[in-house]
Amino acid sequence: MTRIFLIDDPLAREASKALLADQPDLLVVGEASHGAALLDELTAAAADVVLLATTMSELEGLAATRLLLASLPGLKILVLATAGSARYISELFEAGAHGYVLKDTLGEELVVAIKAVAAGRQFLCSAVGLGLLQKMLAKNPSPGLVAAEAPAPMQLTRRETEILRLLAEGLTTTEMAEKLFTSKRTVETHRQNILEKTQTKNTAALIRQAMAQGLLD
Repeated sequence: MTRIFLIDDPLAREASKALLADQPDLLVVGEASHGAALLDELTAAAADVVLLATTMSELEGLAATRLLLASLPGLKILVLATAGSARYISELFEAGAHGYVLKDTLGEELVVAIKAVAAGRQFLCSAVGLGLLQKMLAKNPSPGLVAAEAPAPMQLTRRETEILRLLAEGLTTTEMAEKLFTSKRTVETHRQNILEKTQTKNTAALIRQAMAQGLLD
């Protein structure tokens, strides 16, 4: 069971609790409206993962991340944001955050993010990851730069390859499930298996590796 602490505005917390209520292996153990109250309440709640909004009334997200991990180094932090520059996202990960998702990320991807972070993996939501990837490729169009990394060949099943291509098209978990006539949980399982097989940390890294190997147009 993964114990989760929410720190966000009241409406956003209610939405998160409603989403997580359908996940038997995820449990909300506490919540707060601002960073200043988080440390004392979090210690008492003994949470595993904190869903941390980047902007709060008393303590900004990056400062909160540093403060929490200085006191609770084993804590996993998943940052929730409305937007963010590449530099700010980099600073959050350097400070020790495990994941970064936009607040309008669809529910199923947020659940995947929480589970990945709880397992000790880093996670960057697909919307942000694809945006950063497009900027990087625009600045470095040379195929030799990508090929120099020499990633290991992907060994995916037919269904995993289908899901990889749908991910690259920007489809959500729900849309992929409908297109493939399967359940959202099955799609999430395949997606996680693909990340583990390819040893990539998020969708953007996965797609970049697939492009380098010629698996995507």
